[in-house]
Amino acid sequence: MQNELSKQIISSFAEIAHEKGIDKDMLLSILEDVFRTMIRKKYESDDAFEVILNADRGEIQILHVQEVVPADELTDAVAEITFEDAKKIDPDIELYDELAQEIQITDFGRRAVTMARQQLAQRIREIEKDNIYEDYTDRVGEIILGDVYQVRQNKDILVNHNGIELLLPKSEQIYKDRYRKGDTIRAVVSEVRMKNGNPTVIISRTSELFLERLFENEIPEVFDGIIELVRIARAPGDRSKVAVLSHDERVDPVGACVGMKGIRIHAIVRELQNENIDVINFTPDKFEFIKRALQPAEVLKVELDEENKHANVLVPADEVSKAIGKGGVNIRLASKLAGVEIDVYREVEAEDDIDIDEFAVDFGEDVINMLHDIGCDTARAVLELNAEELVSRTNEEIDPELAEKIMSVIAYEFEDEA
Repeated sequence: MQNELSKQIISSFAEIAHEKGIDKDMLLSILEDVFRTMIRKKYESDDAFEVILNADRGEIQILHVQEVVPADELTDAVAEITFEDAKKIDPDIELYDELAQEIQITDFGRRAVTMARQQLAQRIREIEKDNIYEDYTDRVGEIILGDVYQVRQNKDILVNHNGIELLLPKSEQIYKDRYRKGDTIRAVVSEVRMKNGNPTVIISRTSELFLERLFENEIPEVFDGIIELVRIARAPGDRSKVAVLSHDERVDPVGACVGMKGIRIHAIVRELQNENIDVINFTPDKFEFIKRALQPAEVLKVELDEENKHANVLVPADEVSKAIGKGGVNIRLASKLAGVEIDVYREVEAEDDIDIDEFAVDFGEDVINMLHDIGCDTARAVLELNAEELVSRTNEEIDPELAEKIMSVIAYEFEDEA
């Protein structure tokens, strides 16, 4: 009975430990701790006991070792046994010898054995949690490939990665992403949180680190360190700008990243839901770098205030929309990449135009500021757009009715010219 029960206990928990990545020595240590806890609950001390574990044979042996003493010297009934009682067990025993008796697991009672099983299972769960935390903390910044097994109502996605549950929050998903249960998902491990003893592994598809790792996976020169990704700015799902630098003068960093007919960059673009990626040659020349950051727009002049981290950029009138980009995304990313706030101004002939500030009485300062923000510094700059574009570029801060009014009032000023 003893051997059968011990084999069941060791076998069942050895299998669990193997699945959870817990080594044999750790399992044996846990088992010994659990059985010593059982002993202490029954005898108040485990000093007089030996716990012998043999995982290979599936055996647990608990020995109660007592010193044989005369009856009048007995002071501790757990650690000592009288000579008379010892003789009944072993007729050959001598005074002050040690008597070892095996204790059956069943002697502790069914309840104690059940509690031991529960304690053992709990210890294994705790070790598993610690292992998950340590493993994925070491993997922060690493791309993983997992399977979607649940999409929550709040759009958070639970991902199965080698039997471990990972969390892809809605905030870390590209807004174009659409996943269903069973789909394969690729993301970067961005953070591991421990709350109330439970690890939560956060993965991301929107972080700049994800884009960086995709470059390393798809472009050997980046992986080998020949090409350095100096700076990255992302608007996930829409556009990214990546400043690159070659440490080998024979290697063109932009050409290597884009690849023949764009084949290398296309693999990354496809993974990011057709996110446009501008690969830019990095330069320490801040003026030149700001020009490059505003690609694909042509830049005529840059005025840089380094102390306040602000730059005024002059572009041809027909390049303003490119410099700003849809919804202002290009200028936002350029500002982030260059590390300065960029304002775009168009090249105009002053006598043929009207400064937009002159319409402050008609529209108010807030509207004038919004027009400046989208590069409309003059009346003709506004007229180059239409009402719908005004609404779109200001992210609907200017509504359709106001946009129509603005176009109408400004157009009136040029009616004589027409």
